[in-house]
Amino acid sequence: MALVIAATESPTSGEFLYNKAYIYRINTVAALGGILFGFDTAIISGTIHFFSQHFRLNDLQTGWAVGCISLGAALGALVSGRLSDRYGRKKMLLFSALLFAVTGVGTGWANTFPLFVTFRMLSGVAIGCAALVCPIYVAEMAPAFLRGRLVSFYQLAVTLGVLMAYLANYGLLDTGDDNWRWMFSSQSVPALLFFFGLFFVSESPRWLISRQQETDARQVLARIGGRAYAEAESKAIRASFSTAIKDGWRFLFRKEVFHIVLIGIVIAFSSQLGGPLVAYAPEIFKQVGVAEDSAFLQSVILGLILCVFTFVAIATIDKAGRKRLLLSGSALLAVDILALALTFYFQLSGYWALLFILVFIAGYAATIGPVTWVVLSEIFPNRIRGSAMALATLSLWVANFLVIGSFPVLKSQFGMPLTFGLYAVLLLLYFIFIALTVPETKGKSLEEIERLLTKKTSSVWPIGQEKKANG
Repeated sequence: MALVIAATESPTSGEFLYNKAYIYRINTVAALGGILFGFDTAIISGTIHFFSQHFRLNDLQTGWAVGCISLGAALGALVSGRLSDRYGRKKMLLFSALLFAVTGVGTGWANTFPLFVTFRMLSGVAIGCAALVCPIYVAEMAPAFLRGRLVSFYQLAVTLGVLMAYLANYGLLDTGDDNWRWMFSSQSVPALLFFFGLFFVSESPRWLISRQQETDARQVLARIGGRAYAEAESKAIRASFSTAIKDGWRFLFRKEVFHIVLIGIVIAFSSQLGGPLVAYAPEIFKQVGVAEDSAFLQSVILGLILCVFTFVAIATIDKAGRKRLLLSGSALLAVDILALALTFYFQLSGYWALLFILVFIAGYAATIGPVTWVVLSEIFPNRIRGSAMALATLSLWVANFLVIGSFPVLKSQFGMPLTFGLYAVLLLLYFIFIALTVPETKGKSLEEIERLLTKKTSSVWPIGQEKKANG
């Protein structure tokens, strides 16, 4: 099955024959990495009460147990960008799939707390690798007119992983004292599916061209969009690699690209401000008076809302644009989490807290959640994409560790109102940052975005550039 579309948004104009079936097969396999990302992140939400009792943990240790995965993910992000540039996107995804399978079982059946933390951090390495490489891989494989939608499907897969984790927790709740062990071990099933699925997709054509394998790259591009598409894309990709980079990581801090890297870092960091509402959902529900069984069931509802509202982003991201969704999302979430803080401050009914939590999750899924990965996957120039994405994803996991790891301590020391009030202030600052610095990238090829963002300006960037580019 093929789809003929006028490719007015590609580097050259003309009609290309897009192989829709193959494009979606690539995206489906890559989405399994997103499912594992979401599953491994959320599975711990249902296990906290049980493993903390088993290992007799205090609040600080519990926060460490939950947040340590983020340090592993930060390490995975730090090394996988360069490794994916060296060995290929596909090989790094194969590695992460195997690591997911091994660490799920290892975490579940650890007999000491240090061993539990070790496997949890190694599982984080797999998350950091998948979270970085999957969006890059999808963005580098997708035609420009589909890229926003396809990378958003990756975020949908993340939310499906969260939902699957909540369902696994709920289904395994009554399996005895070792229920938390089975909850962790269950992630090995999607991990093995991801591993074997990767044998049915190709390597990224942009990576192939970066390794002087242009014949292979043209074959992949031709399979995606036909010979004319392969010719036009390979020419544009080859031109984007025309300037050699000898400085490695130091190049990211040069003035011609640092503003792009900084935007990526802030976007990635700010995307984690709602993390505790996912990681600690059952515990938050129980704190407002919801029974344990009901808290787990409401977590499943939370996962369903994540999935359903991600479709809103998929439907709108290539129409409304990335910047508009980031602005509306950060504003909505700031107001909503402030309302949640007031709910706890005035000790209103637990149903109000539940309502605001679900609205927050819906707003996040429809805006910041998927848009973050789309923007990160497309704003960095081809020549630095692996390293820049690694640095941005590193900041994401540092934020995840700080926000999620500190939550038990913050809520016990300062209470829910001040804790959620702090998140509201940070989201408001994020709104201001987006308004001042983030350009619109919808409908542009990766090479067009690179040309837009690397233009030099003498004053406020990129507002003037964006107006000029859109004018």
